[in-house]
Amino acid sequence: MTVHFIGAGPGAADLLTVRAVELLRRCQVCLYPGTYLDPEVLAHCAPATELIDTQRLDLDEITAHMVRATAAGREVARLCSGDPSLYSALTEQTRRLDAAGVTWDITPGVPAYAAAAALLGTELTVPEVAQSVVLTRTQARSTVMPETEALAQFARTRATLVLHLAIARIRQLALELVADYGPDCPAAVVYRASQPDQIVLRGTVADIADRVEAAGLSRAAVILVGRALETGIDCAQSHLYDPVRDRSHLGG
Repeated sequence: MTVHFIGAGPGAADLLTVRAVELLRRCQVCLYPGTYLDPEVLAHCAPATELIDTQRLDLDEITAHMVRATAAGREVARLCSGDPSLYSALTEQTRRLDAAGVTWDITPGVPAYAAAAALLGTELTVPEVAQSVVLTRTQARSTVMPETEALAQFARTRATLVLHLAIARIRQLALELVADYGPDCPAAVVYRASQPDQIVLRGTVADIADRVEAAGLSRAAVILVGRALETGIDCAQSHLYDPVRDRSHLGG
């Protein structure tokens, strides 16, 4: 029996992969993060599936459910919000499963930042504007950040910045970013991207905190900052698709 870590995407029931849906239909037990998930995602599960909301469970309790289920000969779906490769506690859970001798695998999902960018109608890597995307978070009542990953370090790159789990500190973050990005740099906040109650806020580094506080957002939102977010941006041609590029050496 296997525990399947499944990227549930940003929350919408129709933004799961085909593989994820097939696994949900097949598994007899499904553990899911009720805080971030649209309940419609669970409609992909079979009617008899045991559903376990993990939002009030610690990792030991979550692991115990998975170990017991597999020991009883039941396949387990462990839904992760977004993609399991980002802020999913995947390493901690798989380490525990390895110790218990439980087999596991991973099915990727649509990350929240990708869903947010889609709603904004923007590419995060624009030629000669930004060619890097920094995915990070900040520390408040959470795990300590490595010393080398201070926000100021990333801000100096002026890459497109995506902040997870940071909405409650947005005013302080904006103050930290203004020196490198400038007060007029585009900024956006997307709350529950793809879900029925989604909210999209656009602004600048100077005013995005005001907009977030006025909307009353305090969780489940992604912050994006960078010149690539500028509406109607005029940019250089990508070399790959530039009409003047010599393509004579390319195969048919």
